Amino acid sequence: MDSTPSPSPSSSSAFELVSRALGRYFPQGGASAADAPSEHATRERVPDDPANGQQEQILGAVNLDRDLIITRCNLDAPVFAGLEVWAGKPFVDLLPPGDVPTVTRRLRQVVESGEAHVARIQRLRRGDGSELVVSMSILPAASPEEGLTVSVIAMARRLHLYAAETAIGTSLDIGETAQSLAESLLAWGDVAAVDLDFAVWTGEGVTGKAQGRIHLRRAALVPDRVWPEGYLTPGDDLPGDASRLLAQAVLRDDAPQTIVIPDRQAVERVFGNPRVVRALVPGGRSAGVACIPLVLDGVPPVVLGVAEVWRRADCPFRDSELFDLQELVARTAHHVDLARQHQREHTQVLALQRRLLPRAGGDTIDIASIYQPATPDSAGVGGDWVNSFPLPDGRTALVVGDVVGHGLGAAATMGQLSMEARALLSAGLAPDQVLEHLDETVTLLDDAESGLAAGYSALGSTCCIALYDPVGHHVTLSSAGHLPPILVSPDGHAGALSIRPHPGLGAEFALREPFDVYTIGVPPGSVLALYTDGLVEDPALSIDEGIDRLADIVSRVHPWDSLQQTARDVVSTLAPAPQRDDVTLLLARMIGYRKGDTATWRLPARSDAPARAREQVAALLEQWGATDETRDKAMLLVSELVTNAVRFATGPITVRLIRAGHGLLCEVGDTGNGRPRLRRGDLLDNGGRGLGIVHRLTTRWGVRWTDTGKVVWAEIAR
Repeated sequence: MDSTPSPSPSSSSAFELVSRALGRYFPQGGASAADAPSEHATRERVPDDPANGQQEQILGAVNLDRDLIITRCNLDAPVFAGLEVWAGKPFVDLLPPGDVPTVTRRLRQVVESGEAHVARIQRLRRGDGSELVVSMSILPAASPEEGLTVSVIAMARRLHLYAAETAIGTSLDIGETAQSLAESLLAWGDVAAVDLDFAVWTGEGVTGKAQGRIHLRRAALVPDRVWPEGYLTPGDDLPGDASRLLAQAVLRDDAPQTIVIPDRQAVERVFGNPRVVRALVPGGRSAGVACIPLVLDGVPPVVLGVAEVWRRADCPFRDSELFDLQELVARTAHHVDLARQHQREHTQVLALQRRLLPRAGGDTIDIASIYQPATPDSAGVGGDWVNSFPLPDGRTALVVGDVVGHGLGAAATMGQLSMEARALLSAGLAPDQVLEHLDETVTLLDDAESGLAAGYSALGSTCCIALYDPVGHHVTLSSAGHLPPILVSPDGHAGALSIRPHPGLGAEFALREPFDVYTIGVPPGSVLALYTDGLVEDPALSIDEGIDRLADIVSRVHPWDSLQQTARDVVSTLAPAPQRDDVTLLLARMIGYRKGDTATWRLPARSDAPARAREQVAALLEQWGATDETRDKAMLLVSELVTNAVRFATGPITVRLIRAGHGLLCEVGDTGNGRPRLRRGDLLDNGGRGLGIVHRLTTRWGVRWTDTGKVVWAEIAR
């Protein structure tokens, strides 16, 4: 290989920077296109000899143009002997044929994007057909016209084991962990596969399981190429007899061991089933395989799966290679188990999250929600939650929250707060009153015994509660440190609601302030968007700009667009997967009741109020075409409720009837603050019989509190 002059100190190409940085490891110079030899020279392979003192020279660099043609190279270290490298040759000619598509794609991505691709474990072909395993990094040039530089590090045994373990331990995703292991195993063969027990793949427990019942699923396969029909690829289940044979072979007498099947004939004898052979043997050539168990230490040991390395039968595995394979798999088996445990926790938390998602809307409101969890390889599923549910009095509650932290601790707190909010809202409490209770709950959860001692704190969690009144066409909401909802009016104008910032739940006593309550008009056709920060956070934008982007996208919602599809489109636009934080979005389109389906009267708190109420109700129900039975029940119900209001409260009395679906909702409001209670009375006791009558006439009834008093509501079938 001819040499070129040493690069000048002022040069800044990636090739020359790498050569200068690593110059002490290999001779100066390299071949250029202008100095290409007249005949293609092939290096003779020099056997590795640790005693010759040259094994430390394991670094090299190759410069490519934009067409991936070699322009210069610096691979003079003895470890690279046998590689056919010269200027003017396509770089892909150094690759095994099956690796050409993947590596070519990586090279072109670096050329087009200018972003480096670092430390890919790769095989290079020598002239004699053998292969050299290297760690390959692809570095872009300062100018796109200059192409790129490929730096290679010949993977000595210990260096390869270290690099492989480091690469495998960087992910908590089952698939990525298995893929990293398979890529590392490829250094010892032509094809590598990782088959995991189905329980590992799904995150289930594996200890105490009968090994004879192992069910293997292919988790990873390298290299990436077109495989023959019937061959197992990632996601496929191994045939049952293959799973049993592999499990029994690698775990004999409760002692895990590596087994080697030297050639195809032996493979066919072992498995004895043509379908199994087609599923496991990569290609029609004669090939041998080494099967290495992925084992958790214990009594007895637990097999997580099997790693398989296939290579040509004329290149049998040496004992030293088998020791290396066993050492690598043993070092990395615990990474697979960590990924399994993370998958199990992720699955559990995700199930809880989805359990809390809203199911559907109703006649007065259309609801759509999206929950997109963080990627499994992130810190874990977070504490984002969203819920919507109809309240017994005809209103609809919309709740969104974000609990601090990730994992099971955040999920447990999230579930507790969500259920507590639902119970309190169903009991008739106003949004600010519910937040006061949630604030106290977070404080109690964070005491020394149950909170900080468990290594988790929920202080600073946020929540926003909105109650939609379909009769008055307004929303009452209150927020504890949460991002402001976005309201889209029927004419398409959208913007975040002006809400005064408030500390999150569990704030210090000195910072606690009463929760503000806001009442906003929402005409039919309005859309309200509640969300968590994962949807609007972007490192390149401020949080206000992210909220503005969301408002702009939501403003394009057409009145007859599918709300669920709109929610999907919004999330895919603002937070395409994968993402490092949970994304939650709730869209609610307000429909409300028609004007003719409701009626309201205000009566003075006098003795004639029940009679006047009965007259008004009778006339209205006749107009609505109600049956005699419904009319009689409604008149008696309203009479009893108004009588109680006159007897125990002061001020004007409000009576409201709502025709809702298959029911009739009756409401009587007064200025009293006492809670009506249903109680048992003696036969001669004349008090307390009114609520007994209400209880028997209705399908359900209850109380909600207002700023001026209370409202007793009751529903009867019609």
